Amino acid sequence: MSLPAEFHEIAKRVNNWGRWGADDEIGTLNLITDDVVRGAAASVLSGRRVPLALPLRQDGVQTGMIPGRVNPLHTMVQINQELFGPGTVACSDDAVTMGLQAATHWDALAHVSHSGRLYNGRSADTVTAHGGAGFGGIDKPRHIVSRGVLLDVARALGTERLDGGHAVTPEDLEAAEELGGTKVGPGDIVLVRTGQMQLYLAGDREGYAFPSPGLSVRTPEWFHARDVAAVANDTLTFEIFPPETEDMWLPVHALDLVEMGMPQGQNWNLEELSTACGHAGRHAFLLSAMPEPFVGGTGTPVAPVAIL
Repeated sequence: MSLPAEFHEIAKRVNNWGRWGADDEIGTLNLITDDVVRGAAASVLSGRRVPLALPLRQDGVQTGMIPGRVNPLHTMVQINQELFGPGTVACSDDAVTMGLQAATHWDALAHVSHSGRLYNGRSADTVTAHGGAGFGGIDKPRHIVSRGVLLDVARALGTERLDGGHAVTPEDLEAAEELGGTKVGPGDIVLVRTGQMQLYLAGDREGYAFPSPGLSVRTPEWFHARDVAAVANDTLTFEIFPPETEDMWLPVHALDLVEMGMPQGQNWNLEELSTACGHAGRHAFLLSAMPEPFVGGTGTPVAPVAIL
């Protein structure tokens, strides 16, 4: 089923193709300038560091709902092996097999396509079986460090966890801005807390995955107007799931990644950060969320840290 007219109308309003040149492969990350990073560094007051990544483990968030996206399988390939003969220094090494988007991760701009196109109008055929993403791969952003802003939507709406059918709207985002006393601006990385992560942390993987609150199809225009550099949240699917419009699957992915060129993050653990920001009375911080440079990758694991 083709995408409806409503989608294409929004796509025209948020489209960034050509904004940073015909060859650009990092999209809205161009908005993270040296001045933005200097300003982000100035937001560090206490030096408290809050990790935002889930542990990489075999019983992680993936349930099989997304084919091929497997939780990490960790194996030992040598255990205390004396490589250079008896009595020499012994080494232990390990290996892992996993989906690059299995746990806390960034989606690359090449992660989704629509109408045969990727960001900046490139053909979806540039993603191949052997080379992966030939354009817009996760290896293209060399660093992702900026001011992070926590929009704690759950607390702004007076709850610890949004209902599974809640589509986060621009009005919700503005309520969270008001709660945090912080205005989202150009080059910011926005972290949207729904509280859904609480289900996974309590051992309910199925409940965490479905049904899930998430971003509404109305939010890309809000992020575009604010010149946001990237967005991440604490859910498996990023946008509301099942979708708010019947049979329109992953429209927010397509608008953010393909039309805007804005990276997305999923499965970020924002629970400790919510508490820390509440105690500090501020919701802006320096955020380091460096992508692992998998050449041709359509996503990457990430271990982000918020520094207050």
